[in-house]
Amino acid sequence: MERPVVVGVDGSDGSLAALDWAVEEAVRFQLPLRVVYASLWERYEGAVPSFTGQQPAEEVAAQHIVASSEQRARQLSPDLQVNAVTVPNDAVDALVEESRSAAVLVTGSSGRGAVKELLLGSVSLAVAGRADCPVVVVRGEERNIKGMSNRIVVGVGEADEAATAVRFALREAEARRCELQAVRAWRSPQQPADPLIVLDSAARAYEEQAAAVLDEVLEEAVAEHPKVSVKRTVLEGPAHRMLLGPAADADLLVLGATRRQGQFGLQLGRVSHAALHRAACPVAVVPHR
Repeated sequence: MERPVVVGVDGSDGSLAALDWAVEEAVRFQLPLRVVYASLWERYEGAVPSFTGQQPAEEVAAQHIVASSEQRARQLSPDLQVNAVTVPNDAVDALVEESRSAAVLVTGSSGRGAVKELLLGSVSLAVAGRADCPVVVVRGEERNIKGMSNRIVVGVGEADEAATAVRFALREAEARRCELQAVRAWRSPQQPADPLIVLDSAARAYEEQAAAVLDEVLEEAVAEHPKVSVKRTVLEGPAHRMLLGPAADADLLVLGATRRQGQFGLQLGRVSHAALHRAACPVAVVPHR
């Protein structure tokens, strides 16, 4: 059975953008789409009979969100296999559970209510840190969300952690027929007093080491996707800042995440947090396996 593209919806503008992105992703990879609305009301009150003869407002809202989301998906792609459901659970727990059988999980950058004013909704951040499959948080500028840049950026961390993210990025680039820019940041061991001074041998060694890690991570994966044009970039500076520049002109920023030893969830470090809050394009967080 094919793993579906799963998208969490809640009726907000952010979830509509996520739904549209998920539809395109499902079509791109010829996968079914599963639309999920999580409602704790269904768990705690759904089984209680109504004595007024009227549907509770929460039930009406849930039905409307699910039905309108399904209709929107079918209008965008009439031939797409769509399954829209209401799940009686907390949004984070529901989506994490869905991630166990999903090809990719898609969420908006913020939800309804007070959290919509934040840079990133708490649900999206929590799901990105706990999901078993790649999570795409749809955020950023309209042209980036709509895939008008024709470029994907992948941040390359340590060699033993970046392989899964690189392969995910290559598959996306191949399916979209676009360029992949692989970026690794490096830090100079010291800043020269005079900015015109040529980097000393120690600094050059750090730069060369970063380029070597980039080549090592990309070598095998690139060979599996020979049609993808890959641009290698090494940048001096903190990774959580250096990736935001290339991402400003990208359709997707892909980052890896590792499991915490002996702890629950993923280790979303400074780079992932900065990207999820500030990137100008959708961000994919890919668990390292």
